[in-house]
Amino acid sequence: MPNMSLKKNPMPSQEPDVRNNNFEEVALGYTEEMALDEAARCLNCKNHPCVSGCPVGINIPGFIQKIASGDFEGAYGIISEDSALPAICGRVCPQESQCEKNCVRGIKGEPVGIGRLERFAADTHMKSGAAPAERPASNGHRIAVIGSGPSGLTCAGDLARKGYEVTIFEALHTPGGVLVYGIPEFRLPKAIVRREIEGLKALGVKIETNMIIGKTLSVDELLGDMGFEAVFIGSGAGLPQFMHIPGENLRGVLSANEFLTRINLMGAFKEGSATPVMHAAKTIVVGGGNVAMDAARCAKRLGADVTVVYRRSEAELPARKEEVEHAKEEGIVFSLLCNPVEILAGEGTKQVCGARCIRMELGEPDASGRRRPVEIPGSEFVIDADCVIMALGTSPNPLIKSTTEGLEVSRRGGIVADEDGRSSKARVYAGGDAVTGSATVILAMGAGKKAAAAIDRDIMGAE
Repeated sequence: MPNMSLKKNPMPSQEPDVRNNNFEEVALGYTEEMALDEAARCLNCKNHPCVSGCPVGINIPGFIQKIASGDFEGAYGIISEDSALPAICGRVCPQESQCEKNCVRGIKGEPVGIGRLERFAADTHMKSGAAPAERPASNGHRIAVIGSGPSGLTCAGDLARKGYEVTIFEALHTPGGVLVYGIPEFRLPKAIVRREIEGLKALGVKIETNMIIGKTLSVDELLGDMGFEAVFIGSGAGLPQFMHIPGENLRGVLSANEFLTRINLMGAFKEGSATPVMHAAKTIVVGGGNVAMDAARCAKRLGADVTVVYRRSEAELPARKEEVEHAKEEGIVFSLLCNPVEILAGEGTKQVCGARCIRMELGEPDASGRRRPVEIPGSEFVIDADCVIMALGTSPNPLIKSTTEGLEVSRRGGIVADEDGRSSKARVYAGGDAVTGSATVILAMGAGKKAAAAIDRDIMGAE
């Protein structure tokens, strides 16, 4: 009997005044009872509109019906046919703008909690102690993957399941890419990332860390002396952007990229950390995306009074609605329709003491379709702060493109690739943020999945 409740089962979570003082996971996950009740809300529609919204094409009604029948391991099996990182996607994928956006139950109420059910199935699998997937027999072909973020891990996992011998080359000392250096522990516990990566290793994927492609090795060396038949570039977008306003070189101004890397990868929030980060009294975070929310919520946990400054209104905030709500609950202030024009220094120092901002109003739509923010003359005001974090987006690192001959790049610095990930250089494929610039985890996974399929078709077709 379907559950016709108009509302999805709420996600249990830590109380705001408790969680804003720790880095433990905020969302606690569904209980078995909640998962069964939520799964019963799925109508198993004939045309499965939710699937068309999933970048990796998971059989959503199929795995939900398995949960509804109590076959949780079967649900995990269906998800893992299309997703290499179920426990991660269930936590950070923007389901509300993808699969859940197309859910029929959302027409007259809230959509089915697809992401929450995906997380439940993945977490239940991990807790069960089920044996890892069996390693396939080798087909004799070797593939190199640059970067161990979501696109690289997905490409590697899909190829490994087909019998390819895959080696991932990661620049940092820990695999996981943005999953470990960008997303905070309270949204995505690093133990979850490690477990997902161990699952790929069980399939035979090798991971070489501290390997900076373009310095340690070149793409041409991978294809030449190293003997790899194809290379997938999933190196992400780790080059931070700034506003280029006066005062950005002051002490206390840093990119969200650096701030989050210090906290998430280096453990700077821990007592006695070897890579400390500033514990500010008042912090301004400039930007309105998910990275801005992550930076603001981390700064709050370090003891700061935090203000998010964004030049558009709340309706245009690009961050997930859930993350904005969590930030507000945790005491973060939003100063909307304003923009910094100068970072101010304390008298006689080079230390930040605040930001001079100007009020904005929304004008005509820009190229993105959003109304363009326009300055209101004479509306300047000052926000006091001893730390300013710029969360304005990132672009692909230029190292690989500058050291690889014949690799075409776009005006924005991304590698040019077709819809299947083929680049302008023979046997070189690319996907994720290295192509598009900063985007979502699931879109990067979708790109890695398409590239893996193209590599397989090209190699097996030629053979």
